[in-house]
Amino acid sequence: MRRISALMAPLLALAVASCGSDDNSASVTPPASGGTAPTKNVVFFLGDGMGMTTMTAARIYKVGEDGELTMDTLPESGFIRTYSNNAQVTDSAPSMAAYMTGVKMNNEVISMTPDTNAFDATGKDYLSGADSACPASGNGQSVPTLLEQMKAAGYGTGVVTTTRITHATPATTYAHVCHRDAENTIAAQLVPNGAGYNSALGDGVDVIFGGGRKHFQNKAAGGARTDGRDLVAELTKAGYTYASNKSDFDKIDAASAAKVAGLFTSSHMAYDLDRVPADEPSLAEMTSKAIDVLAAKKKGFFLMVEGGRIDHALHETTAHKALQDTVAFDTAIKTAIDKLNVIDPGLKKTLIVVTADHDHTLVLNGYARRTGPTSDSNPGVLGLLKNYVTGALATDSGGNPFTIIGFGNGENRPAARTALTDAQVYDKSYHQEAAIPMAAGGETHGGTDVFIGALGNGAESFTGVMDNTEVFGLIRKAIGL
Repeated sequence: MRRISALMAPLLALAVASCGSDDNSASVTPPASGGTAPTKNVVFFLGDGMGMTTMTAARIYKVGEDGELTMDTLPESGFIRTYSNNAQVTDSAPSMAAYMTGVKMNNEVISMTPDTNAFDATGKDYLSGADSACPASGNGQSVPTLLEQMKAAGYGTGVVTTTRITHATPATTYAHVCHRDAENTIAAQLVPNGAGYNSALGDGVDVIFGGGRKHFQNKAAGGARTDGRDLVAELTKAGYTYASNKSDFDKIDAASAAKVAGLFTSSHMAYDLDRVPADEPSLAEMTSKAIDVLAAKKKGFFLMVEGGRIDHALHETTAHKALQDTVAFDTAIKTAIDKLNVIDPGLKKTLIVVTADHDHTLVLNGYARRTGPTSDSNPGVLGLLKNYVTGALATDSGGNPFTIIGFGNGENRPAARTALTDAQVYDKSYHQEAAIPMAAGGETHGGTDVFIGALGNGAESFTGVMDNTEVFGLIRKAIGL
């Protein structure tokens, strides 16, 4: 196990709740502030599964080989090692939790100590297909998260995602449980005054935007809850302005809404290529509204923004969807930078961090000539590989052309096939070919280091090669927490 830093020793001592208990809180003593509200801001952007190759392919897809995404323009950058406490290749739960707590934990675990197990001695997960609590004793303790600590210190807080709000990445900011699949339990930790609420969140997370409504609704209402509770009604009773669609979202008055919750879909929100703008807000729109609500409080805030469906498209090996969601994520970053520069000119009190939790097995094949950006008339990096000297289609050992983008493993591994066309492989539902055959949707994460970039207050510290646990301490240092 990686050595726990001196910074984390006192924080681990504050962990109070064992996995499966009714109170999943992690108490934090706020620093002395003289009664004044904090003035610094942190916006943490997480592209789920956004490895370096995905970033490169998204750049070519959007602006060509010599163009720049907003992520490319961040003045400070480095590389992050992503391995978890028990695995060379991490899943999203411990990798995001490492950023949010400074602690290495086991795969599938949500913001718990390193001794917490998601599986029993036989390798069977503790949920066993049911959304129940983990073992009540002898299985770790919760670890305070950055959001909890900033909430306790008087900051505003927000969580924005294109996945279910109870999914692994957003859950690590506000919840504690031994297995990420306990999403009904995770949802309850988000609802003030209810059974299972995480009291370390005080009066509640101020902004909640994403999908996953089913984990807040009981089965009679078409949801997934088995306890009969209506957590949407409980959120409303706790003072939240609630939005279930784009129309409701547009009506939110950022200046007057004390707390807001938007659950726009039953499960995950749509891929950006499939999104109906009249039904679901974009990630950039959610990010903008979240900043407006938090800035209206006239105090510092913490906001986490996840481009979560990048990861899902990569698991499907549908590269077109993955690259478009990466571009949508980049647009949200630009939106935030522009808006925050108005609120805080020069970002003297605002730190923006952009990174990923892990990569995938996506690769760029062969010696392709430059394609330029993708359009309806030019498949670009999504197309078939054409030789950089002759412009002729490159062929595999069977004499058939192949795509520039491929995967190390995935579902599309035909034993034999006929020639592909650019029209086929450009389609948003086309599954790129893979070297190792897997079940549908079974492409895996990769273990390669990922990008981190930063802008604004304290950004100069985000350079070089770092462990993901180090980011937690750098953010705390930047805001003096």
